[in-house]
Amino acid sequence: MKAVICKGFGPIETLEYGDMPDPVAGKGEAVIRIEAAGVNFPDGLLVQGLYQMRPEAPFVPGMEAVGTVESVGEGVRNVKPGDRVATICSLGGYAEKVSAPANRVFPIGQMDAADVCALLVAYGTSHHALKQRAQLKAGETLVVLGAAGATGIAAIQIGKIMGARVIAVASSEEKRRFAMDAGADEAIGYDNLKDALKEMTGGKGVDVVYDVVGGDQFDACARSMARNGRLLVIGFASGTIPKLPVNLTLVKEFSVVGVFWGNFTRFEPQVYADNMTELLGWYQKGQVKPLIEGRYPLKDAADVLTRVLGRGAVGKIALIP
Repeated sequence: MKAVICKGFGPIETLEYGDMPDPVAGKGEAVIRIEAAGVNFPDGLLVQGLYQMRPEAPFVPGMEAVGTVESVGEGVRNVKPGDRVATICSLGGYAEKVSAPANRVFPIGQMDAADVCALLVAYGTSHHALKQRAQLKAGETLVVLGAAGATGIAAIQIGKIMGARVIAVASSEEKRRFAMDAGADEAIGYDNLKDALKEMTGGKGVDVVYDVVGGDQFDACARSMARNGRLLVIGFASGTIPKLPVNLTLVKEFSVVGVFWGNFTRFEPQVYADNMTELLGWYQKGQVKPLIEGRYPLKDAADVLTRVLGRGAVGKIALIP
């Protein structure tokens, strides 16, 4: 089969498009012929050796895929050959086929493949962050950094479903338009962020911040928190991991809350399954709608990942074998 291969940690441009052995369904596994694979920011970190997980090379990146079950291993009962399914596979998504644990494979019927890819990680992360980690309440103010990215669009839409006032923060006028189209109540840039948030909240401060950016923007938000606020640490797209002046948490009485969606799915599989059921229900009712920037050939994975890591992408990107 054709696949995108990482033969050793290094720059994204060193990824190779070549041949790998077809996967075989082991006990409790399903082999899926891939229709679309989602592209995520952590995929690029993984290839460079900058992610929490460091698989042995050579490996195929890609943590989410949609396709048709080709074969199943011993003991698999929840899916069968011919079923159209989605999976969280951790590795192997950037290929024509992938083998995944059957307990991470679920039927999707006729839903759009790229939309489902977005629902898996991007919407899954935002949903968990706002529901379990922030416990966002109706009437609260939610600030979403990186608001035009796939997770940002997801956080805006989910925040509105949960009844929040959503302030989107994005780096360009075009990205702010995308955020407003996704349902944000207001959209602003990063300049003078602390002062802007203070003014927009009437001096009260922000109840929940969804931060995928880090760096100076984390510092600005830490100084903009309301009492009992929750500052969610999702990632560091700026490339800079900030340092927290912990005296701020004392005097302002807010919490800094880490969000690691991969751990959540591993340690709380039933809660994760319930979240996915809720997300898919929202999608089928039209309450959430992923923004799909484009569908690109699998062989273009390195170029696409480079753009995603450079924060040049808007919404979700899918690779098509």
